[in-house]
Amino acid sequence: MKTILSTAYAVNPYKGSEDGMGWNFVYQIARFNRVIAVTRENNRPAIERYMAEHPDPVYANIRYLYYDLPRHLRWWKRGSRGAMLYYLLWQRGIVDFVRRQGLEFDVAHNLNFHNDWTPSRLWSLGKPFVWGPIGHHPRIPAIFNRTMPLADRCKNLLTWSVKNYFWKWSPALRKTKERADYIWCMNDSVPDTLGLANQPHQVFPNVGNQDYGWAPDVPAGPPHILFAGRLVHMKGPDLAVEAFAAYRKRYPDTGATLTLVGDGPEKARLRTLIAQRGLSDSVRLIDWIERDRLMEMMQSASVFLFPSHEGAGMVVPEALSFGVPVITLENCGPGRFVDASCGVVVAGDTYQEVVDGLAGGLEKILHAGPDYRLLRQAARDKFLTRFHWDKKGDILRAIYASL
Repeated sequence: MKTILSTAYAVNPYKGSEDGMGWNFVYQIARFNRVIAVTRENNRPAIERYMAEHPDPVYANIRYLYYDLPRHLRWWKRGSRGAMLYYLLWQRGIVDFVRRQGLEFDVAHNLNFHNDWTPSRLWSLGKPFVWGPIGHHPRIPAIFNRTMPLADRCKNLLTWSVKNYFWKWSPALRKTKERADYIWCMNDSVPDTLGLANQPHQVFPNVGNQDYGWAPDVPAGPPHILFAGRLVHMKGPDLAVEAFAAYRKRYPDTGATLTLVGDGPEKARLRTLIAQRGLSDSVRLIDWIERDRLMEMMQSASVFLFPSHEGAGMVVPEALSFGVPVITLENCGPGRFVDASCGVVVAGDTYQEVVDGLAGGLEKILHAGPDYRLLRQAARDKFLTRFHWDKKGDILRAIYASL
């Protein structure tokens, strides 16, 4: 059994996305090895509360340490504002923090944020260095610009420029890549972007879900379509509404409903769009709810509609775990998580083609007849083979053993 020093900026067992992945990856390391997990001080209450409420013998292998920059170096940070700059500074300070603690460990692992354009200095600790899972959101295709708010366009242009600077010109990022003994890539765009042909690496999704159990029976009642995610342009909630409107126009008598779970700056525009499409009686908007309640809604959904442009998507394996077929876009993120056996992946050369493709996906799944059960079984199988958290633990175990 080795001791793994893991830096995990975001860890919260009560949340999803980056925070939830941080918690689950630390736990999976501890299934087979000891782990010293360094995270931020603001994560301590949730970690300690969860461990007290959910005792587990695996915790004996976990030691959490909490580190933040001095107040005079972080007075400017407010919530998520400035998070990336703070993370870069935090990563630089961690090395000295670890040295001051006099820690003994066998492997250093930079766990999250899961960005392939932010450098790490853990290699300077003189131990085998693992980097990842890492990746990035792909650039949103230009055909979706017409629905993208101007502020988002400016932000995306700036963010993409920053990423390209680090990929092409950052000596610190180049050294991070060269000094890494193993790199876990969360999607297939990473090896080409970073040029990893001659370095030990693998491509495997970073997102996962625990097994809540499932029932192969078809949900009773009219079709229920579910979308879950922040209501921001990148997640494609407008595409979900437009696709549902097109489907309802073709099949007005199915009684199908669409529920969008989430909150964000696109909410007001979505309310207007729903009213314009005459869907006020069949589309429901729900703010963020407790995770357990969301899992219940996923379990009873007929299909999960997630036309997101992002490079990951935690909600997709959550839906697959319940045997819910998924409709998403062709990209290096969710588009690689599903295939024709368990859902529909949509591409198009225009905005309308994509909407029509998504509506066609709803038709294909909701009118599959006896084959719908096969889609559900294939979705469940996909979850078990690629997205169960224990699969990530098995990969981590193999990586550490190889070093």
